[in-house]
Amino acid sequence: MKHLFAILFAASVMPLPAADPGLFVWPKGVPPDKAGARFSNHSLALSQRDKDGIPEVHEKVTDIFVIESGEAQLLLGGQVAGGKTTEPGEIRGGTIKNGMRKNVSSGDVVHVPPNTPHQFFVPKGKQVTYFVVKVSNP
Repeated sequence: MKHLFAILFAASVMPLPAADPGLFVWPKGVPPDKAGARFSNHSLALSQRDKDGIPEVHEKVTDIFVIESGEAQLLLGGQVAGGKTTEPGEIRGGTIKNGMRKNVSSGDVVHVPPNTPHQFFVPKGKQVTYFVVKVSNP
């Protein structure tokens, strides 16, 4: 939970234009809906997986994951083969070749820079819950 507070604090002190609400609180870390919250240069969300994800590449977005509970394996780096552009700057699907696997569990923090392929693998019968900060890079 200390990691979640640190990420929320860091996000709260980032310069925000007047259109942003400024202070944003999720009581007990629970978002008001699954969509999370979007701001001018970043978004916040809480995600839970009970099965494997698909490969993703965000050309101009940094992902920060704070693992709240559970465990998973992340495949990071390498190249995506067979992925499709789903919207400008976003590639999903296919397979990741030559990436590295990292086990993650409660309390871990992961920083995924732009243009870095990544994919979650969740062991059968397990789940992982993680807080996500997505930062748009110009």
